[in-house]
Amino acid sequence: MLENNNINLIDKSPPSISEKPDKDKEAQERANWGNGVEFLMSCISMSVGLGNVWRFPFTAYENGGGAFLIPYICVLLFIGKPMYYLEMILGQFSSKSSIAVWCICPLFKGVGVGQMFGTISIITYYSSLLALTLYYFGVSFQAVLPWAFCKPEYGESCVNSASSEDDVMKSNFTTDLKSSSEFYFLRDVLHEKNDISDGLGSPDWKLTITLFVSWLVVFLVIMKGVKSSGKAAYFLALFPYVVLIALLVRAVTLEGAVDGIIFFLKPQWSELINLKVWKEAVVQCFFSLAVGLGPLIMFSSYNKFEHKIYRDAMIVTSLDTVTSLLAGITMFAILGNLAHNLNISNINEVVKSGTGLAFISYPDAIAKFQAVPQVFSVLFFFMLFVLGVGSEVALVSGLVSALADRYTTIKFWIFALLVCIAGFFIGLIYITPGGQWILNLVDYFGGTYVVFCLAVFEMIGIFWIYGLQNFCDDVEFMTDRKVTVYWRLCWTIITPGLMAVMFIYSLVSMTTIQYSGWDYPESAIIAGWLVFVFGLIQFPLWAFWAITHNCNQGFLAAVKKLLKPSEEWGPADPENRANWKLFKANKVEERRKAKDSNKISFAMQKFSNLIGRTK
Repeated sequence: MLENNNINLIDKSPPSISEKPDKDKEAQERANWGNGVEFLMSCISMSVGLGNVWRFPFTAYENGGGAFLIPYICVLLFIGKPMYYLEMILGQFSSKSSIAVWCICPLFKGVGVGQMFGTISIITYYSSLLALTLYYFGVSFQAVLPWAFCKPEYGESCVNSASSEDDVMKSNFTTDLKSSSEFYFLRDVLHEKNDISDGLGSPDWKLTITLFVSWLVVFLVIMKGVKSSGKAAYFLALFPYVVLIALLVRAVTLEGAVDGIIFFLKPQWSELINLKVWKEAVVQCFFSLAVGLGPLIMFSSYNKFEHKIYRDAMIVTSLDTVTSLLAGITMFAILGNLAHNLNISNINEVVKSGTGLAFISYPDAIAKFQAVPQVFSVLFFFMLFVLGVGSEVALVSGLVSALADRYTTIKFWIFALLVCIAGFFIGLIYITPGGQWILNLVDYFGGTYVVFCLAVFEMIGIFWIYGLQNFCDDVEFMTDRKVTVYWRLCWTIITPGLMAVMFIYSLVSMTTIQYSGWDYPESAIIAGWLVFVFGLIQFPLWAFWAITHNCNQGFLAAVKKLLKPSEEWGPADPENRANWKLFKANKVEERRKAKDSNKISFAMQKFSNLIGRTK
């Protein structure tokens, strides 16, 4: 491991892979959160999202039920928290976005670019989920929920979601039944295709409107940067908990709710030795906390330098896990009631994964509420929309901030507008009849594996190239607290080691991707691999480009130069920067004196031993 304990590690020569910024101007112009609570609320709204409400419960069920919680908590302690705290530190210490922060190790700039590509992949399909949520929110105001009853065109295999005694009798004697909520989602909302070999089809006009409104909301929230998103964060972070707690209280009082909760929490201990369970825990952790994507670095870059970042990191990561558990209990209580009403003994027969869990199973359960199901439906889908907007705002802001930091002459709101317009048009792909096929493909190759792999290189670049001791000195200077052994071990060995093992296992155990049991055409699989390769190749491409522009004194000299932080690295504020350099110099001198003292003590001990043997 490279410690680089010399204060001269900072490259004094002008950086060639990006323009040297005017640090005085940057420190004056860069915005800050109105207060520390705005930052905390923004982090909560980013990390607590759709993944907690509908992805976590089903992932837990598929991977051992209650036993999944053990790998998940272990992953949170040894991967989630270290990554979260690391990215908070990077942003606050440097006041830079997720790409510019790689002045800490310019050769690894492509890691930030690749992570931004992964962010873009998620942004494009996440907006389509917002569109679906907003659509369901709108139709929930009807006198009768449109998915509650079967339509004639659904056929004899349809069962009313607002089930009656006749439907229960029908479910006892007929197999291969589908609820009216499933028919409604697949036929009326998505117009889903069973094969995309002949194309994706045209976007649905109703979903096009809700997609536009979703992007309009995102733009209005981020248009003024942290000045607007910080104020909105209070609502985006707190309102979902009001609805979630209300749903929890209602859900646990339903008939059959206890069976659903037991089904969710009952551990299958044999799954603990299954590496797939641990891999899914890591994927869920990344998806939920939004680490390795860039928005966390961006959010923390707007903090004041002395902000108590350690406290916020612990609060958000712990709250994220608690929210996932609350959501899991709530949702499986509802599904337990659904199984009870349909007279189904196995709850797994009424659960749909992916988007189906949010837009088939839960609407189906809500339709069975005896009293004003419209109220629960409106609240539920509004909660999902707010959760989704909070995460989407963070992801889009990370991209916009990276562009605004690079091209400082263009106003922030212009980049925000351009990104939202581009996001809207790309999002049209996902609201076509074949859109869910593409969503599944992009999430699999672009939103999971790219981010997963580059996170390993992120840890290597910072702690094995820049150096653990250098980074710990930076943290101590900023937070006025020494870095404990736990963080040191996680950052250098445990976290990157576990992620590398899980990534290799994921590639080795990878099977042919399917959507709802249907095979993808070969062209789609090739396109998916191209997405993965394009995101991953950003690292070597940008490294090669940087070397070719710094090879005046030879290849090895260029590599050596690019492995050192450029002059841009360090606190943005001139006073903090000067104090930081003095602090680093003192640390180097202290370690040098301690090393010399140890050498003298060792030599005296050797001499004493020699005299003793002579006597």
